[in-house]
Formats: sequence, structure tokens, C-alpha cells
Amino acid sequence: MAILGALLPIVLVLGVWIGGHPSWLPEPVREALVEDSTNTLDQGLEILERDYYRKVARSDLVNRSLGAAVRSLDDRFSHYFDPRDFRAFQRATEGEFSGVGMNVAQDRRGLRVLEVYSDSPAQKAGIRRGTLVVAVNGRSLAGKSTDASSALIQGKPGTAVRLTVVDGRRRESLRVTRARITVPVVQSRTLRAGGRKVAYVALSNFSDGAAAQLRHVVERRIAAGAQAIVLDLRGNGGGLLREAVGVASVFIPEGPIVSTKGRNRERKTYKASGTAINPKIPVAVVVNGSSASASEIVAGALQDRRRGRLVGSRTFGKGVFQEIEPLPNGGALDITVGEYFLPSGRNLGGGGVARGSGLDPDVRVADGRGADAALDAALRAVGDRRE
Repeated sequence: MAILGALLPIVLVLGVWIGGHPSWLPEPVREALVEDSTNTLDQGLEILERDYYRKVARSDLVNRSLGAAVRSLDDRFSHYFDPRDFRAFQRATEGEFSGVGMNVAQDRRGLRVLEVYSDSPAQKAGIRRGTLVVAVNGRSLAGKSTDASSALIQGKPGTAVRLTVVDGRRRESLRVTRARITVPVVQSRTLRAGGRKVAYVALSNFSDGAAAQLRHVVERRIAAGAQAIVLDLRGNGGGLLREAVGVASVFIPEGPIVSTKGRNRERKTYKASGTAINPKIPVAVVVNGSSASASEIVAGALQDRRRGRLVGSRTFGKGVFQEIEPLPNGGALDITVGEYFLPSGRNLGGGGVARGSGLDPDVRVADGRGADAALDAALRAVGDRRE
């Protein structure tokens, strides 16, 4: 039984690979092997469920097998959502969820806290920017994706979650009570630079409706007299591709934003919607090493199309995109299906799922310099620009 349990993920991986590469096989062999691998997997699960010395739910076996299959791909961006985690992920991408109230980025040891929302459970527990979350309820986050780790933290309002955090040299376990969190997707204020009124707009993620929210804020600020825009994408790890195209369309009046292509996906070019603000309004985009994926698509499109200047430090360097494939059990596969390319044809990755060099800002400002040296530099960039 132990041997069968160990071989089950391997059998599943083989079945997944064969199912994804049927053209490699002669038709009779293909039909026989695909059917045989499916039958083998079903029989293995049935034997474990029926004969293992202790009771084990078939749904648990399926979840663990799928998780092992995806982990075998050695792709940090791909993972399996079990039904509970997938529901939590869907709530998060809708901009509202039940959790502890913090914006995070992936770290090899877990999650790095980028921002703690005001009056949130995380803030009340003493978690702050820069804190590293390494485990949830005793379960290590090392090697897990941001989405998978975040899903473990989320749960029903009023329930408790135990976070193991590292802050400097101090490691401690914190009991945090979850609450309903409405993510402040867009934050803005009016600043001044070079005698100009500047609309500072920070976008925290690319969840559903983010582009419409940002457009509303930008247009409102312009109507109130803003003469330049600073878009802050620091710490924004990405989100939905359609929202990235929508955000870029706020600034780019026409033409390509991004192209995508995969092994089983035809090349597709996404173009601006044609409803941009006045192209004479100067734009600067602030980025850092945690600006990834959809953030890099927006920032890269503005840089390639010479619509905005990038300020800050190099971005993450992700050149692939994922798609969600729902499964009959209520879970889903979130897997890498292709690469994306900026208007100039560049891909920011390092080949496949490897991390690349990212975007090189037009104005480089190292992280941690001054109170907010990158923002100051962005204000100078739009304040100095003359049409």
C-alpha cells in the first residue's frame, strides 16, 4: 500500500502528460494508453479508498494527487486549488474577502508583507510592512505561490488563524481573528510638482473592476485640475489580464498593449480600447521588484509606446501567464499556458517560467532611499516635462 501511495502521483503526472501531448502517439496507441492511464488512476484511487488500513476520503486522495502532479512541474506560478481554496481565490479576485488585511508578495520562505491595511486584524496583531509570514496554522509556506498561501490565511469572518511570522531576528506565532476585508484597490491624492497639480494614483492589484475604478479616479482628478499623473504599481503582484489591458487603455489611446501565445493557445494581440485620457498629460509609473505580471504589462506597454516614464527599481521579471481551469470537484488548476509579449516584442521572463530581468526603469531609484525617493523622482519626471 505504501508503494502504491508513493506511485499514485507519478501515475497521475504520466496521465496528465499523455493527455496534454496526444499528438505524439499513433492513434491506436494513443487511445489505448490514454484510456489505460485513466483506468489505472481510477483503480489506484479505488484500492486506496477501499483497502487502506484507515479510512481515507476519495476527495482527499484526488486533492493530494492533483497537488503532487502540479508540484512536479517545478513551476512556481502553477498550482492546484482544492474546492475550499478556489472559493477563497474567487472572493479575493472580486476585491472582497475574509482575511487579515494585508498585501503580500511571494518570498522563497513564505509571504513578504508589502502593506497592512488600516484598522485591519493584521495591524491590530502588530504585523507591519516587511514582516515575513512563514507558516499558517503550523503549515509551512515555503515554495508555495502567493495565491495558494493567501488562500490558507483566508477563512470565515470571526474565525482565528495562527500566523508564524519573522520580523528581523524575532520569530513568533500570532493568533489573528479574520474579518471581512474590502481591498482598497485604488488610492489617490493630489500633489504638486514644478507648479503642476499631479494626481497620485496607487493601484494595489488587478482584481475584477480595477480598471474601471482607476479610470474613474483619474478622470475625476483631471476634472479637478490635475495636469499630470503618477501611477504607483509598487508591490502590485498582478491579477487579471483583462484588467491590465483596461488600465493601460486609460493612458494609451490606440494600438497594441500586449500579445500572448502558448503551446495550445494561438497568438492573440490585445489592443487599447480607444478611450484614453488626453495623450499630452504627462505620466510616470513607479515600480519596484514586487511589481509583477499585470503590473509589468501595464508599465511595459507605457514604456514601449513612449506614453510614460518608469521610475524606481527593476520589476520582478515574469514573462508567462496563467489560466484557471475549473474542475468537476469544485477545485481548479491554475496553470501556466503561455508567454506574453510587450508591444516591442520583448518578453520579460528568463525563458519559460524562469524569472527574467524585468523592466529597467527610465529613472532608477534604489529601494529604501529616503522617505519616498522614488515618488519624489516621479514627481520631478512629470513636473519637468513640457509639451
